Amino acid sequence: MTALLVYGAYGYTGELVAAELCARGHDPVLAGRNATKLDRIGTRLGCDTRAFPVGAAAAHLDGVDVVLNCAGPFTETATPLADACLDAGVDYLDITGEIPVFETLARRDDDARDADATLLPGVGFDVVPTDCLAAHLAQRLPDATHLALGFEPHGGISPGTAATAVGQLGDGGAVRRDGRLLSVPPAHRQRRIDFGTGTRTAVTFPWGDVATAFRSTGIPNVEVYIPMPSAARRALRASGHLAPLFDAAPVQDTLRSLITRFVDGPDADERATGRAHIWGEVSSDATGETAVSRLVTPETYAFTVDAATTAAERTLDGDTPPGYQTPATAFGADFVTDLDGVTRTDDGDA
Repeated sequence: MTALLVYGAYGYTGELVAAELCARGHDPVLAGRNATKLDRIGTRLGCDTRAFPVGAAAAHLDGVDVVLNCAGPFTETATPLADACLDAGVDYLDITGEIPVFETLARRDDDARDADATLLPGVGFDVVPTDCLAAHLAQRLPDATHLALGFEPHGGISPGTAATAVGQLGDGGAVRRDGRLLSVPPAHRQRRIDFGTGTRTAVTFPWGDVATAFRSTGIPNVEVYIPMPSAARRALRASGHLAPLFDAAPVQDTLRSLITRFVDGPDADERATGRAHIWGEVSSDATGETAVSRLVTPETYAFTVDAATTAAERTLDGDTPPGYQTPATAFGADFVTDLDGVTRTDDGDA
């Protein structure tokens, strides 16, 4: 029987994903560093467990065909797990939104093809909805030269997401210009965007699509926006001057300790009732044409559980091509609309 291993299965999102896989009739192997936490969830779900650090993954992939990594920060876990997967010819998926991870794994495309394995990062809210919307917009305007994406999430964040965000505090912003990734100051540009809930002021944000959308669409200029109130915009811009402080190990350790003590993810009611709104716009320098499309999705963690589980199922079924993939190149622009509770509209729709 084809085996799926979920790494980070006792984290907030990992546990939700593991439970969903079991509810759909799968029998995943649950993995992570902490044997005590694994035993707890393994007993609850009736699953086998394997405790190991990411650096020892190569010795623990016997009988495994697909690894789904839910353990962030992914800048620390993705490369060693992906390396072990490629050595063993195992497909690798994760739920990262981190630009360095996307770029690092993209450079392993030839290695993955040689191993007949898939490298598919970003199968959660980061970056399934935005990536699929980008691909849809590229189909609507094939000669597009510029892509802008934005998202308006609702609800809280998990400890893992917060820890990942802390790790990126010193990185500043990022955009893609003429096919190249460029570092820019935080919130360096702002614009008014109608996410479908009214027009908001949004600022550029280093979301994963700055890396992935170029590979999904070929569009050379990409920016991602998130709405913020004026005080938050000012604080984000000011944070650019504090980057060296945020990068200091003692500061990182203190912030992560506070996260462990005080940050909880959304509860079941919040996951069930929350919604997220996604906006995208493409434009063409050659024709002056533009096109706008929007998505409404379930709450971000509820969406991640469905998207990651469904992506893992399709990979187990052999539906994912080898090599480095984005969600849209792996499954198509309509993958997002196949998920529960997602609607897509194009400008001009009645």
